[in-house]
Amino acid sequence: MRTTIYIPDDLLADVKKLSAESRKTVTALVEDALRERLAKRRQKTRLKPVRLTTYGKRGLQPGADLHDSAALLDLMEPDHGSPRR
Repeated sequence: MRTTIYIPDDLLADVKKLSAESRKTVTALVEDALRERLAKRRQKTRLKPVRLTTYGKRGLQPGADLHDSAALLDLMEPDHGSPRR
C-alpha cells in the first residue's frame, strides 16, 4: 500500500545517509523501524504479573494486605500507638 508521511528534513537526510551506507531503500529502513517499534510495544503488553514469594509454611500473616503499606507497617510495628491510616 502506498501512503504519504511527513519526515522532517534533518531526519530524512540521516535516513538517506543510512540508506546509502546499508544499501537498503528508504522504504525498507522505515518499514524495519516501524516493525521494531511495534514489536517492542507487543513485548511490553505480554509481561507476566509478578508473584511474590513467601517463606514458611503458613504464607502471609492473617490480616496482611500487600496492597496497603500502612496496614503492613501496623502489623510489623504494632507498638507505635495509633494506626497510620
